[in-house]
Amino acid sequence: MIWIIIIIIIVLLIVFLYNYLVKLNIRCQNAWSQIDNQLKRRYDLIPNLVEVTKGYAAYERETLAAVVNARNQNPTMQELAKETEEVSQNVKQLLAVAESYPDLKANEVFKNLQIELTGTEDKIAFARQFYNDTVQHYNSAIMMFPSNIMAKILKYKEKEYFKVNEEEKKEVKVKL
Repeated sequence: MIWIIIIIIIVLLIVFLYNYLVKLNIRCQNAWSQIDNQLKRRYDLIPNLVEVTKGYAAYERETLAAVVNARNQNPTMQELAKETEEVSQNVKQLLAVAESYPDLKANEVFKNLQIELTGTEDKIAFARQFYNDTVQHYNSAIMMFPSNIMAKILKYKEKEYFKVNEEEKKEVKVKL
């Protein structure tokens, strides 16, 4: 009788660990897709910003072209981290240009797009943070006993964090 109870407990533990690890894996995939969703939102917004801004800031075409070029690539996770940081730096430059040129900043359409773009950048930062928090939780689970045994059986590997290199963390310098 005691053996049956022990076997039932072991089976329940295995089922629990399996479901727990699957849930964490799916949560990591979902968090990554949220980054993609926010980047898509940004990529849809930037061409509109470029079109509106062209009429007001002909002198800033290089920055705008860099933003558009960066949005048209289909990178790996590491490349995506680098390229999204590049786009963010270009967006910061563009917003700094708006501060320097009151006529550009005063345009209502540009103001609305600027607010949307700033909101989108904040959402991307949040999505990155959420992804990294989710990966940390997943990586901890696949390394801790007893879930590490189930993770090895399922061949779950440690997931990579979304990170940028030190060069991309430097202060953005605006050159007009």
